[in-house]
Amino acid sequence: MARLTIQEKAKEFDKWVMWKQEGSREAEIDLITRFLPLVDKVANRLAINLPANVDKDDLVSYGRFGLLDALAKFDHTRGLQFETYAMWRIRGAMIDGLRENDWIPRTVRDKAKKIEEAYTTLEQQMLRMPTDLEVAEYLGISEKDLQQVFFETSLATMVSIDEAVGEEDEQKTARHSYIVDDMTPRPENVAETTSLKEVLVTVIDKLPEKERLVVSLFYFEEMTLSEIAEIMSLSPSRISQLHSKALFRLRSALSRWKSQLM
Repeated sequence: MARLTIQEKAKEFDKWVMWKQEGSREAEIDLITRFLPLVDKVANRLAINLPANVDKDDLVSYGRFGLLDALAKFDHTRGLQFETYAMWRIRGAMIDGLRENDWIPRTVRDKAKKIEEAYTTLEQQMLRMPTDLEVAEYLGISEKDLQQVFFETSLATMVSIDEAVGEEDEQKTARHSYIVDDMTPRPENVAETTSLKEVLVTVIDKLPEKERLVVSLFYFEEMTLSEIAEIMSLSPSRISQLHSKALFRLRSALSRWKSQLM
């Protein structure tokens, strides 16, 4: 969208006032018309990473609901830029719409599951993260086919900013409530990060000695499992077991922080 002049910005703000504070239907329609191109903009960007069986018109349809929701919830008195806020809401609505319609075919999901299992098996055998080529060869498919599955399932890893997160149902809050400007550290963000670090340190300190050493050497000293095995005079398979057990303990202990960590 074209950059507005000072006069145009003032005129746009007046429309927000007329609609939000005076209930002008005409001002509301003007704002919808003004920002409607954002839906096409987001749809074009999102469609690039989606398979051909996803209809762009569906994205636009979901996105329009997101735009209306953004317009209704936007606080014009805070001096924030509506375009940035709206594009997040529009994108979230599109992702929610695609998820609800389960656009990923079962065959693709099955392939994705086999690929995940292959990565796990090869990592245990090689004691390192396998390359895409090694996974493709293990599965008996081409590397191009492997990349295609990644491409088709990419949306499965996306999250909606409108999704409710939290431990208790009555305390869940939309994820967008946690979005902050990373360039401007806030006290609550600093406090949360500090708390998470303290929890992580405490949990690591409670690990059995061998597991704690494996975690330290692997993640902080960036050593391979084979190198760690040599230092600790244990077999590589034993080091792999200790590593897996340590991660399991850490995940269990940090489960209550799941919503924040996501």
